[in-house]
Amino acid sequence: MSTFRLQLPTDPRWVNIVESNIEEILTDHAWCEQKAATNAITIVTINSEYPDLVTDMLALAKEELEHFELVHNIIKQRGLKLGRERKDEYVGELVQYMKQSNTGSRVSGFVERMLFSAMIEARSCERFKVLSQNIEDPELAAFYRELMESEAAHYTTFIGYARKYGEGIDVEKRWREWLEFEASVIVKYGKKQTVHG
Repeated sequence: MSTFRLQLPTDPRWVNIVESNIEEILTDHAWCEQKAATNAITIVTINSEYPDLVTDMLALAKEELEHFELVHNIIKQRGLKLGRERKDEYVGELVQYMKQSNTGSRVSGFVERMLFSAMIEARSCERFKVLSQNIEDPELAAFYRELMESEAAHYTTFIGYARKYGEGIDVEKRWREWLEFEASVIVKYGKKQTVHG
């Protein structure tokens, strides 16, 4: 996980909060996957000039929808219900930062969207690792271990495209700034039965 360079690790005690309401974490997780798929489609819509990006984002969107289906299947198998979509306040704060940081150029907007996406994947991956190592439910521990690997690959994809098409932008510097901002945001979270909460 150190490759993400996240500055603030999740307190493992967050898993105790999660375990108090498995239906809530699974519902929130399902909607996180749906939003990730939607984000990938949005990236395709506004950057259709890059065939390699389009190909990879379509594959990513399919994978995120498959994850949504996997989570939904677990919900059904356990006799639980997929609740309504949850508002993700953590992601909302990242969205605001992305918008404020965009200088208005197409390249800047592209890099910000890629780093925003990479940031969510990095934190989600870190949270899934914490879940896989600390949750007492063996099925969910194995499930989150598998998903952790997918999220890590997605993070690499987004960072890779920021570097590839971020001409004229110091992507490494911007990523360090994103990491600093994320650390200032995540400190408020880790108290709810949600993936980022």
